[in-house]
Amino acid sequence: MTRQKLVLIGNGMAGVRCIEEILKLRPDAFDITIFGAEPHPNYNRIMLSKVLQGDTPMSAITINEYAWYEERGITLYTGETVTGIDTERRIVRTDRRRATAYDKLIIATGSLPFMLPLPGIDKPGVTAFRNMKDCESMVETAANYKRAAVIGGGLLGLEAARGLLNLGMEDVHVIHNSRYLMNRQLDPHAANMLQQELEKQGMKIWLDRNTERIIGRKRVEALQFTDGTRLPVDLVVIAVGIKPNVRLAIDSGIEVNRAIVVNDRMETSAPNVYAVGECAEHRGMVYGLVAPLYEQGKVLAQAICEQETEGYRGSVLYSQLKVSGVDVFSVGDIEDSQLSTMQMSYDGIRRTYRKIGIRDNRIVGAVLFGDSGDSNKLLGYVKQGADISVLQQEASTSGGAGGGTSEYVSGLSDSETICSCNGVSKGTITSVIREQGLETFEQVRECTRAASSCGGCKPLVSALLQCVLESGDEDAVQATPLCGCTTLSRERLKDAIAASRTSNVREAMAALGWRTADGCTICRPAIRYYIGSLGRLSASGGDLVSTASLTAATEIDVMADAASDSGAYAALANGTYAVQPRLYGGVATAEQLRRIADAIERYRVPLAKLNGDGRLELLGLSAAEAAGVSQTLGGPIAAYAYGRPVASVVTCGGIVYERGAVRDSVAVGAALERRLERLQLPTTVSAAVSASPLHRAGSLVRDIGIVGVPGGWELYAGGSAGIEVKEAKLLLTEPDERAAVDTVAAVLQLYAEEAMYGEPVWQWLDRVGVVAIRERVLDPRSRRTLLLRSQYEAEQPMAIRGECS
Repeated sequence: MTRQKLVLIGNGMAGVRCIEEILKLRPDAFDITIFGAEPHPNYNRIMLSKVLQGDTPMSAITINEYAWYEERGITLYTGETVTGIDTERRIVRTDRRRATAYDKLIIATGSLPFMLPLPGIDKPGVTAFRNMKDCESMVETAANYKRAAVIGGGLLGLEAARGLLNLGMEDVHVIHNSRYLMNRQLDPHAANMLQQELEKQGMKIWLDRNTERIIGRKRVEALQFTDGTRLPVDLVVIAVGIKPNVRLAIDSGIEVNRAIVVNDRMETSAPNVYAVGECAEHRGMVYGLVAPLYEQGKVLAQAICEQETEGYRGSVLYSQLKVSGVDVFSVGDIEDSQLSTMQMSYDGIRRTYRKIGIRDNRIVGAVLFGDSGDSNKLLGYVKQGADISVLQQEASTSGGAGGGTSEYVSGLSDSETICSCNGVSKGTITSVIREQGLETFEQVRECTRAASSCGGCKPLVSALLQCVLESGDEDAVQATPLCGCTTLSRERLKDAIAASRTSNVREAMAALGWRTADGCTICRPAIRYYIGSLGRLSASGGDLVSTASLTAATEIDVMADAASDSGAYAALANGTYAVQPRLYGGVATAEQLRRIADAIERYRVPLAKLNGDGRLELLGLSAAEAAGVSQTLGGPIAAYAYGRPVASVVTCGGIVYERGAVRDSVAVGAALERRLERLQLPTTVSAAVSASPLHRAGSLVRDIGIVGVPGGWELYAGGSAGIEVKEAKLLLTEPDERAAVDTVAAVLQLYAEEAMYGEPVWQWLDRVGVVAIRERVLDPRSRRTLLLRSQYEAEQPMAIRGECS
């Protein structure tokens, strides 16, 4: 069978998704050629803001690597633009004088940024924010200049402004011609809440302002507004919208209105020529969101593969996104003038807002701010035009307006869509979780593509995963014990110890039916931690271990693992021990360095080296030598441990020496280290403090990250630089260093009390949810209680870990 020649113009998200659908339906039917104007493989344009922030490489947002094309026999030409289509001869021509024949042609040229017709718009220092080249231009400018203005207060403009703050620009202004931000997606109340959050982060917001001209000689120097005022700037980013990229279609004689006109099968006016994505106009509508474009791609794939299809009938427009760390969702009609009535709720503590628009007793719109967990449920209500009785049913069953995400996802049928962007149903996700034994959100995302585009459905996917794991498949849950010494899982072990009255490890093992008398290095530390965290651990059982001094270079298990081991220090792989001098905030005095040098010489330390955090480690010591080194560096006090420590807090150069610094990271790092050094945790926790949004201390890949910004301190949690690299999530912003340190102490106290032993912060965060943790930390009563318990832990007798003081 002769293969047909299929050509795709445009290597973006919509076009390549259509190709993926075609390969599912008829993998051997076409010889496929793709032309992409950008010099990159297919990437997630939604994630460009992450690249702009400087902490995400291009590889991290790439959807399909070059190898993907090669494995499927697809010919890919990147950095090559199609300049003409001969619809009669069925040939496309490029700017490299290449002529390629086709049997079927898909146009997916996307859109172009709308550039305002302002005097001076072509000056150096003026850019759009649409592709990788724009990102690179903004990063380069931010390295040399400090003042920026973003024209446009929509999603794109706000993400650009946030990225420029992260790049270290000192003055970042957002110019918007409406009376409130994101006026197409939010109502005034939600927009006001968003503005307050952004101003805390350091943005300066100018509302109801119109730009008249861009001023400058050799490059941009200022903006002039229509009221005559001027704003000095070094960089201007235009983010006022997009327009369909249809010049190629017009020049080729294909019918164009606002965009390329298509029917329900995505066919254009030219035979065997189709259009999909932001360049296509269907029934008078042009869509710029991911979900409608993927829906179009699925219909087009069916049409090209000559399969029956109901055709594309249009999509309900909605926005589900994260604006500068804040969850936002909007769908349908939300303006008061469009509604008969509405249901509203506002939580000033959690900083959440919910509004459901109602017309003629039907749900016609919704807006969520701060917590988008109910977004898919409300999207379904709007699509169905659901009667308001569903809200009354929720209130009667949940005691509130919204109900829980877990309850909602449990009630969905298997055919209901969980990820609208990628069209992934509940049944698909559930089946994959069970068949492949998935246990983490990341595994589900990788195997199903759910939440891999905009990420807005992550709360639903996480809730569904938890529901499946906790569902009636009890045998499967029980089949994953903590270790071979017991049948209990780590969750059930924690609950069992809490319910028991045991006060030492051996007593707990006997009470819980342990298979081995002494347990193992997996279960013993876990039991000890759970008992210790309840305040019941008894020294008489030999479980409170003297830790003498030090933060270990490797695992603390041996240090905290009963008297049968040496008990004093953490052992390395070869049976020797390690000492890491405690230098608060990474700062060392001459006297401290002399003491370290004396200890190295006196005890003939085999190896002194800097670890990955830039901290000094003294390796290869015997237990006795480690004790001697500890005494030389500051002298240990009798101390007891049952958990893991906070590792030394990493800091950058600080306000004086760090380029672009806006806050004193060294002082905060030292204060944080002193506050947390005695806290007992489920696993070793890393922390870093950066003086600016450039994250010079690696604050986005730490368990806890504090970042200095013009408006105060941003607090991040859940990062990891281990085997599975994780980017930390923004929890909240605090105005001063004392509040920031207190908040971190409260978060880690909550983690210490509620996480499983050995569970890293990022897993705990994914399991519990950022909003739930934020709620506990921001609630005044809960916060005070956590801080009191944290202070109590700090005042208990613990070791001075080689302070060198």
